[in-house]
Amino acid sequence: MDFTTGKLSNEHQEQLRSASESADPLSVSPLQISPKSPCSPKSPKSPKSPKSPRSPRSPGDRHTKHGSDRGSPLKNKKNSHSPRDGRPKKGGCGGKGTWGGLMDTDDVHAIDPNDPNYTSSEDIERTTSTKGMVAAFEEYKKKAIILVEEYFQNDDITSTANELRELGMSCYDFYFIKKLVSMSMDRHDKEKEMAAVLLSALYAEVIKPQQVYKGFSKLLESADDFIVDIPDAIDILALFIARAVVDDILPPSFLAKANSSLPKDSKGIEVIKRAEKSYLSAPLHAEIIERRWGGSKNKTVEDVKDKINNLLIEYVVSGEKNEACRCIKDLNMRFFHHEIVKRAIIMAMEKQQAENRLLDLLKKAGEEGLINSSQLSKGFNRIIDNIDDLSLDIPNARVIFQSIISKAASEGWLCISSLKSLSTQLEKQEIDEKLVKEFKLKAISMIKEYFLSGEIVEVSRFLESENSLCLAELNSIFVKKLITLAMDRKNREKEMASVLLSSVCFPADDVVNGFVMLIEAADDTALDIPIVVEDLAMFLARAEVDEILTPQHMEEIGSQFFEPNSIGNKVVLMAKSLLKGRLSGERILRCWGGGGSSTNGWAIEDVKDKIRKLLEEFESGGDAKEAYRCIKELGMPFFHHEVVKKLLVIIIEKKNERLWGFLKECFSMGLITMYQMTKGFARVAESLDDLALDVPGAEKQFKVYVERAEAEGWLDSTFSFNRLGHPMENGFC
Repeated sequence: MDFTTGKLSNEHQEQLRSASESADPLSVSPLQISPKSPCSPKSPKSPKSPKSPRSPRSPGDRHTKHGSDRGSPLKNKKNSHSPRDGRPKKGGCGGKGTWGGLMDTDDVHAIDPNDPNYTSSEDIERTTSTKGMVAAFEEYKKKAIILVEEYFQNDDITSTANELRELGMSCYDFYFIKKLVSMSMDRHDKEKEMAAVLLSALYAEVIKPQQVYKGFSKLLESADDFIVDIPDAIDILALFIARAVVDDILPPSFLAKANSSLPKDSKGIEVIKRAEKSYLSAPLHAEIIERRWGGSKNKTVEDVKDKINNLLIEYVVSGEKNEACRCIKDLNMRFFHHEIVKRAIIMAMEKQQAENRLLDLLKKAGEEGLINSSQLSKGFNRIIDNIDDLSLDIPNARVIFQSIISKAASEGWLCISSLKSLSTQLEKQEIDEKLVKEFKLKAISMIKEYFLSGEIVEVSRFLESENSLCLAELNSIFVKKLITLAMDRKNREKEMASVLLSSVCFPADDVVNGFVMLIEAADDTALDIPIVVEDLAMFLARAEVDEILTPQHMEEIGSQFFEPNSIGNKVVLMAKSLLKGRLSGERILRCWGGGGSSTNGWAIEDVKDKIRKLLEEFESGGDAKEAYRCIKELGMPFFHHEVVKKLLVIIIEKKNERLWGFLKECFSMGLITMYQMTKGFARVAESLDDLALDVPGAEKQFKVYVERAEAEGWLDSTFSFNRLGHPMENGFC
């Protein structure tokens, strides 16, 4: 190496890039290392050079020893086996116990000359590389300010996007976010609206989500400075954050995470509270926030509805899905996509020859994330609320709509459990009593046959033929009869009843009504089954563990039996008590003998052993598809938190990024739900003390993975990790 020129070896360039990128605690989409990256200190004068994806945490990388008060980011890495993670703690730089910011150049972190891997060139390399990083960042700052000024003058989104790409310094885009918002704060509403529109346009395609996240975090940290020059800075910044949430460029969880990381006396906390209480909690908040600064195009709701109607009509004629998706994207109103869903379905009901084409469009938009699941559900629920009015204009509207729901659910782009019940109380009263009586007799016969054969497929065929319209009342009656017959039998039949209930996939509201009917009839049932309260509580708790019901459904059932001494109140209280116990899920699953249908099922230890073996096989180079198949064949989706736990332990022990990718794919394909993912993380948190005995620094690594999982949207909002106490999730300890 030529020390006089201050150039870095390729190896050290790569290592410095990895160290600098890891300074972003919210970086959840690692990039591939490229020594010719424009952000590299070696080439700050080449902003237009191409930028390739980098992966600073790829499985082949070794970790270097750059701790809080010792070592260097350029420490020789070939013999470094330190378990310490070099990335900063959650909340960014500064403060006690952190590693400082990306641009910190404090030389107190001296290289140890006594280190056997020490070479005298490292001091020169470190100084040179740090200066290069500072120079590159300063250059980016100047160009970012010029870009923002030009954008406010010409209002040209395309030109601004292209120029930002040409800078080729995406690792500093958080500063562009901060500067864009801060420069608009002391200007007119026009500039504020322009800034909000530009952020939405650049999101994901030009500026990565983690950079947007970090940019807004920096804005909150600077709130105390803004208020000195801008008296209403708190309100303006709160509105920017609320607008970012409405435009889907910030996750709602951002508010809670930022609130926990900021000092309690900072103005950033006031900003978060203002955003939550004054803007995001208001009725019709999305429309109000979107129009607060006038709207860059002065769009009204009626204008948008007309555009939606026109694009759907044009799509039905042309069949160009890509063009229709582009038009939906150009509307730039993600919070209003439920109107697209509603109008597309009504058009499909009116023109049944166009039904397949319209449903294909919704499917494509859902799969590509153009219309998110909450907007899809909201659109369907709006039709459910107005189904009686639609029936006046569309004959058999209810039957046609039920068919559309079934088709969408079978294709996997609609979650039935997120929908309201389609059957109204009036319809329930109109169901022929003779039909109900015949269904009850056939259901009892089918359930008894199932207890003998264990054939779930036969039960599914029975329900399809005898309840082809999926009437809610008949589903609820089946739930009631299934559990009533099981309670009068042995544990084997009780276990089989729970497995069947998990397999038939009734809407959650129908299952809730079934349990309400069971509890209402409990007084009569108690004459034959003295322990009816205990059995019903266990069935109810098992339904929540199997994710048939949610804690909210439990509250809904309890609200109907509020008298302190009523059987219903006792059942709900006992079920909640069962669920709150330590390792409650495993105990509830094992109370009747395991997860089998016609046998006593797997023993929990056998399942754990099978999970361990299939993960070890995958880790050693096995096929991912085979691993997915093995997990499915276990037939225990309620126990997938064990898969999450074991994967996390292996990842922490061996730092295997391939396994993290496997976990990500399991979540994206729906094999592991958010409930099971959250529970798996909680179980690892509980066992951290034991894990730390074998893996020093396990807690620090786990915190990093928790942050990555939160950024990916894997964890429920109720999950929190605090080493001062036990982690809590969904009421479980």
